[in-house]
Amino acid sequence: MKPAQLTQSISDALTTLRKSERKVADFVLKDPLAVIRMRIVDLAQYAEVSEPTVVRFCRAVGCNGFQDFKLALAQQLASSPSYGQIAVTGADSTREYTHKVFDSTVDTLLKVRDSLVLETLDAAVAAIYAAQRVEFYGFGASAAVAFDAQHKFFRLQITSAAYADPHLQNMSATSLNPGDVVIAISQSGRSQALLDSMELVKQVGGIVIGLSPTGSPVSQSASISIQVDAKEDNQIYIPLSSRIAHLAVIDVLAIGVAQKKGPKLDEHLMRLKAGLSSLRSPE
Repeated sequence: MKPAQLTQSISDALTTLRKSERKVADFVLKDPLAVIRMRIVDLAQYAEVSEPTVVRFCRAVGCNGFQDFKLALAQQLASSPSYGQIAVTGADSTREYTHKVFDSTVDTLLKVRDSLVLETLDAAVAAIYAAQRVEFYGFGASAAVAFDAQHKFFRLQITSAAYADPHLQNMSATSLNPGDVVIAISQSGRSQALLDSMELVKQVGGIVIGLSPTGSPVSQSASISIQVDAKEDNQIYIPLSSRIAHLAVIDVLAIGVAQKKGPKLDEHLMRLKAGLSSLRSPE
């Protein structure tokens, strides 16, 4: 089985699953490694459903039963580098740590893709498209994502700004109008300054789209929560995969908004390209 094939099937089936079956799907996507060690009674208990519901879920995603499902899931995890030992060590050669970084990044992107809830993405795109102003808040490594996002949405003719200073975030948050959108980006999901700014946005009637780990304070506080789970060892190097995953989600939102804007946006982008031509050296 190819990496992410089963979890992709689960993600694709979310909209057609029954409510009880979706509870099983959510638990599996959140902690697949734990699931392969469980009995059917354990998974039913943790997902708060009946054992027959677990069996129906397994069949709904293309497996013959729970044991077949666990086997398929175990095969996927075995072929997925994020479930092996990919920590960079001082003994690694250039080839080894290069492959580890790329394997980890690719696998993180696949995991995040498979866990995204399409209805949540649709809601986020609709909110951004309807907003008069869109702002991006982030600190540290997330600040780089915020500024990159601002540049992308500026090109889409959306009034936008990015702030990495808590004072500027708070001042701007209180100046927003109802329906304006703030996209709060956090790799940890626990930044108190970011949470304070989010609260101010909601107080003035703004919409907060959170990009953060599942169950984190930022995720729970957001009006629309896009859960990005990318665990990394911060003691070895600055988080790389999680930042790239956030950038990919921003790209997804930008594409969704661009689709809604239609052909007129293409004309605008062509004018932008022509306007920048004088700044580039001839080929």
